[in-house]
Amino acid sequence: MDGQTLAAETVIARDAIKNVCAGRIDRIAEYYDEAFVDHVNGMVFRGHDEGRESIAFYRSLFNPLRFEVDEQVTEGDRVASRWTLYGTNRGRQVVLHGIVISRIRDGRIIEDHAISDTLALPRALGVWRTLAVLVDIVRGRVKVPKGAIGG
Repeated sequence: MDGQTLAAETVIARDAIKNVCAGRIDRIAEYYDEAFVDHVNGMVFRGHDEGRESIAFYRSLFNPLRFEVDEQVTEGDRVASRWTLYGTNRGRQVVLHGIVISRIRDGRIIEDHAISDTLALPRALGVWRTLAVLVDIVRGRVKVPKGAIGG
């Protein structure tokens, strides 16, 4: 692949994280293929609809929500991106770190394999905010995406 192709794939992966993952659900088709499969922390989300559910879940937890891409490495059709999430939940600032490897085909992401520090969230929120999130989920105020229940 030439430098322009690699640069384009890197930009697609970065912009998808900074825009769509941070809540611009209306732009999902711009960056992700309809057959997109997202593997994240043991969960699997398929297609645009489940992708929207996953993003909506994070938006319900964090307002505002922002992602920064800290570093990227591109090889072939894959881009590895190390990112930092900045959000606020019930007045508390939260910072989470993660990595996603995106496979890109025809200018769109076809598959992601992502992992984040799942223990960092309850540590950042504290016991009471974590319990409040769980109560919101049980009471249906926060909708858990289908992929979170076992793919």
